[in-house]
Amino acid sequence: MSIKSYAALHPGEALQPYEYHPGPLQSEEVEVAVEYCGICHSDLSMIDNAWGGSTYPLVAGHEVIGRIAALGDGAQYKGLHIGQRVGIGWTAKSCHYCDACLSGDQVNCRRGKVSTINNHGGFAERLRADWQWVIPLPDGLDAATAGPLLCGGMTVFKPLLMHNISALSHVGVIGIGGLGHMAIKILRALGADVTAFTSTSEKTPSLLALGANQVVDSRDLQALTALAGQFDLIINTVAVDLDWQPYFTALAPHGNFHTLGAVMTPFSVPAFNLIVGDRSLSGSSTGSPVQLRALLKLATRANIAPIVEYFPMSQINQALDHLRAGKAHYRIVMKADF
Repeated sequence: MSIKSYAALHPGEALQPYEYHPGPLQSEEVEVAVEYCGICHSDLSMIDNAWGGSTYPLVAGHEVIGRIAALGDGAQYKGLHIGQRVGIGWTAKSCHYCDACLSGDQVNCRRGKVSTINNHGGFAERLRADWQWVIPLPDGLDAATAGPLLCGGMTVFKPLLMHNISALSHVGVIGIGGLGHMAIKILRALGADVTAFTSTSEKTPSLLALGANQVVDSRDLQALTALAGQFDLIINTVAVDLDWQPYFTALAPHGNFHTLGAVMTPFSVPAFNLIVGDRSLSGSSTGSPVQLRALLKLATRANIAPIVEYFPMSQINQALDHLRAGKAHYRIVMKADF
């Protein structure tokens, strides 16, 4: 059986219809029929080989919602069943036996981790992943908007877990786009005090409606300086170089500056900005299966849904151009129409 998909045949080119033969279903694998697939900037980076290491033909897509179509022999008794609605995010496989996997940190597996894109992703009628990475959707979670939670949502949720963010925390979010708007929604659900940093002041009313307690113009040095010593955590979601010094100064004692945006130039941090106040600088990628399950539970209970635009999968190139042009509000979700 072949699988229909849309693939990049060469870096940066428009995607083309592409069929591939996945081979026999492996024991630990689950095959999922795609209903929806979000588009992430990471898909563009992989399509363009911006990070190096992409191989072609490349089937991107890693914010997948669909129904289980087949179970490998070893996946049959793992709480999954045919027809069940599930999600698959950035990671498709891990080894299950290294120290990272055994401690629940599968996302940092170094022996057998494979990304969903490198395993043939969700811009397709079907895809496969190991059973641990096939995340059941809770009843009550909207399948049409859930896809971006599996990558973008998990990316911003993980630092909140790492730094023990609670209703007592004051958190800043730099860049209110696809990642940042989900960060605001999740932080609001946790009860944290949220400051949105944006260079687009006209977004202020919509950001307050999303759940931000206050909005600060990221170009206003005086406004940034006035925030010195206030934040338990500042999350950076942008991939461009900024003047980071005011943000480091804005950290409270034991505060952390955490980057999610893949800024390609080195951060320059005066040592005393970290030493005085026991502050730190960190980063993270995506999350483990149990963290993904936790996020979907929270999203269901707190009615957290990304703001999305829809395209049919057959218009994948128009959707990618829409994202490249910076016009997405805030995430794009493809509807399968093979």
